[in-house]
Amino acid sequence: MTNYAEIDFSPILADTADEVVTHSPVRDIRLASGKVLALVTLDNGRDHTRPNTLGPATLQEFSDTLDALKVRAAAGDIDAVAVTGKQYILAAGADLSDISKVGSRDNAKMVAQFGHHVLGKLGDLGVPSFAFINGLALGGGLEIALNSTYRTVDASAAAIALPEVFLGIIPGWGGAYLLPNLIGIENALEVVISNPLKQNRMLKPQQAFDYGITDAIFPAANYLENSLGWADGVLTGKIKVERKNEPGKIERLTKWPIAIKMARGMLESKIGTVPKSPYVALDLLEKAKSGTKAEGFAREDDALADLVVGDQFAASMYAFDLVQKRAKRPVGAPDKSLAKKITKVGVIGAGLMASQFALLFVRRLQVPVIITDLDQARVDKGVAYIHDEIGKLEAKGRLDSDSANKLRGLVSGTTDKSLYADCDFVIEAVFEEVGVKQQVFGEIEKFIAEDAILATNTSSLSVEEIGATLAHPERLVGFHFFNPVAVMPLIEIVKTPQTSDAALSTAFVTAKGLRKNAVLTADAPGFVVNRLLAKVMGEAARAIYEGTPLLTVEKAFAPIGLPMTPFQLIDLVGWKVAAHVQDTMTQAFPERFFASENFHKLAELSEVVEKDKSGRVTGWTKSAEKVLKGAVGSVPATEAEILRRVQDGLAQEIKIMLDDNVVAAVEDIDLCLILGAGWPFIDGGASPYLDREGASERVFGETFHTPMVKGLTHS
Repeated sequence: MTNYAEIDFSPILADTADEVVTHSPVRDIRLASGKVLALVTLDNGRDHTRPNTLGPATLQEFSDTLDALKVRAAAGDIDAVAVTGKQYILAAGADLSDISKVGSRDNAKMVAQFGHHVLGKLGDLGVPSFAFINGLALGGGLEIALNSTYRTVDASAAAIALPEVFLGIIPGWGGAYLLPNLIGIENALEVVISNPLKQNRMLKPQQAFDYGITDAIFPAANYLENSLGWADGVLTGKIKVERKNEPGKIERLTKWPIAIKMARGMLESKIGTVPKSPYVALDLLEKAKSGTKAEGFAREDDALADLVVGDQFAASMYAFDLVQKRAKRPVGAPDKSLAKKITKVGVIGAGLMASQFALLFVRRLQVPVIITDLDQARVDKGVAYIHDEIGKLEAKGRLDSDSANKLRGLVSGTTDKSLYADCDFVIEAVFEEVGVKQQVFGEIEKFIAEDAILATNTSSLSVEEIGATLAHPERLVGFHFFNPVAVMPLIEIVKTPQTSDAALSTAFVTAKGLRKNAVLTADAPGFVVNRLLAKVMGEAARAIYEGTPLLTVEKAFAPIGLPMTPFQLIDLVGWKVAAHVQDTMTQAFPERFFASENFHKLAELSEVVEKDKSGRVTGWTKSAEKVLKGAVGSVPATEAEILRRVQDGLAQEIKIMLDDNVVAAVEDIDLCLILGAGWPFIDGGASPYLDREGASERVFGETFHTPMVKGLTHS
C-alpha cells in the first residue's frame, strides 16, 4: 500500500503564489471537565463571499498544524483536536483552479495523494478528533469531517455535499470509501451520485444528521458552545456515540451488491453511458464494501488522476467557470442604476405558465402581483392555483404560515385592465402568435405609466414585431423563461433595436431579483436555446422521414450526452410547441432547418410515442404510425451519419449566430444551453464538444476556442 509520508509532494507545491491560502490557527480550550481541546479554525481572511478552499499551500499548512498537534497529544498537553471554520463556512472543497492546472497524470494523482496524506492525519493524532461543521461543507470540506473521529453540525449550515460527480470527478480525499462505511451504501449512493446528478442537490444539516453523517446537530445560537460541551461529554464517557450504520451494523453481503446493481441500471437509463464520473464513483462505492481504508484511498488516487486529465473534467471546469462567474456578471447589461424600481407586477394571462410566473414574482420580489384573462372564471382558476401552490410550500415547511398568508394577500386577479395602472412591470404569457401578443399589450398600454416596462415571454417570435404597434416600443423587452419556471435558472433577455437602456436594465435587475441568470440576446429567430434545440430536433425528424427507425435515431444522439433524447425532449415540451418552433425556424432559415407538415398532424394526437417506466422512448404509438405511414422514405441514415449531421449543423449554426452578433461571445451560447436546456457540464455546453469532435474544423476551418478546451489525455 502507498506510504504517503514517503512521497515527495514538491511538484504540486512549487507554484502556489496565486493561491488564497486558508490558514489553520489553533487555540486551546479548557473544557468543563478540565480536559484541553485544541481548536483549529480554518480561515482564509476573506468574508463569506470567498469561501475557504483547500489548495496545496493550505493543505501543507494544515498538515504542519496537525503534525504539531500530534506531538502535543503524545506529550499529554491536549486531550482532543477539533476543526471548524470561519463564520458560515467550514470549507468549499479543493481549489479547483489548482486541480485543473496539474499538467500531468502524475501530478493529478499527487493531488489526490496529498489530500489523503493530510486529511488522513485527523484519524492518527493519538487523541480523538472532532469536526464542528459550522457552515458550508462541500467536497474536501466534508471529507475533513469524514476523516475525523466525531462530527457535529450547525442546524443553520448552508449546505453539505460531495458534488464532485457534477464536475466530472469523484470524491478523492476519502469520501468514496469513508462515507458508505459510515452511513451505508444506499444513503452514500444518494449523496455521492444521485444528488450531484439532480442539478447538484445539496443536503440540509438535518438530512446530514438523519443520514448519520454527523453525530449531533445543534442550533446556530450556541453552536460552538454546545459542540464543545458535547465533545467534553464524549471524552469523559458521559455521552456514548451510537451509530446505526457503523461498520459492524452495515449489511454488506446482500443489500450492498443489490443497491449497486439497481443504481447502475438507473444511471444507464437516466444518463446513458457517456458521462464517466458517475460510473467511476459507482465502482469505488461498490469496492468500498470490503478491504482496508488504505486500499480504498489508493483506488481514489488512481480514479481521480484518470478523470482530472480527461476531456470531461476540462469541459466541466469551463462550464463551472461560466456558471460561477460569467452568469453572475451578464455581458451587455446596462448600469443597474438605470433600472426602474418594481413595486407591482402585472401578468397577462391566467393559464399554467402565467400562474407560474405570478407565483415566482410574488415569492421572490414580495410585491403585489395581478393576473388577468378573458373571463373571471379563468382568472379565479389562476388565483386558486397560485394559492394552492403557496399552500404546498407551507405544507413542506418551506414557508411559515405568516409568510404564506402574506404571499396570498399579494396575489389578485381581475378582468378590469384599469387595475394595471400602477404596475411597473407587465409580462405576457398568452398564445404564441404575434397578433395576439400585440392585442393584449395594446390594451394594457392604455392604462400603464409611460415608463412602465413591458416584457414578452415569446419563445421564438420577433420581439420587435410584437412591439411594432406600441406607442412606446422602447419599453418592450424579451423575457424568455424556460420550463419548469420555478426550476430552470435561465432567462433570455432579448433586446430590440428600440429597447431602451432603462427597460434593459430593469429586466436584468428583475431577473436577478427572481434568482435567475440572465443572458442578453439579439432579437433573432429562436434566440439561442430554441434555435439550437430546433436544429437538434429537426435533424432527428429529418432522419425519421428518410426512413430511419425511431430507436436508431434516439441512440444516434447518445454520444453528445444530452439530458434527454430528441423525442423525449419533444414529448416534454409538447408536440404543438415543437411544431411551432420548427415552423418559425424553417420560415427564417429554410435552407438550414428541417420541418414537416406531419409535425402538426402528430401534434394533434393525444400520445405520439410510447415510453417505459424510466421515461425512455420505446416506439411510436399506433396512431402515430398511421400518420407516418407513407410519409417516410426508404433510405435510412446510420447512427454515425445522424450524429455527424447534428454536430456539423450545430457548429454551423453557432458560428452564424456569432457572426450575426446574436450574443456577445460563444461562452454565452454555452451558458444558455447549460442553464436553459440542461446540457451537460461534461460537454462544456456545446462549443468545446464540437471543437473536440472536429465539427468546427469541418464546418468553418477553425475552432471556437484557442487553445481548445480539452484534457491532457485528448488524442
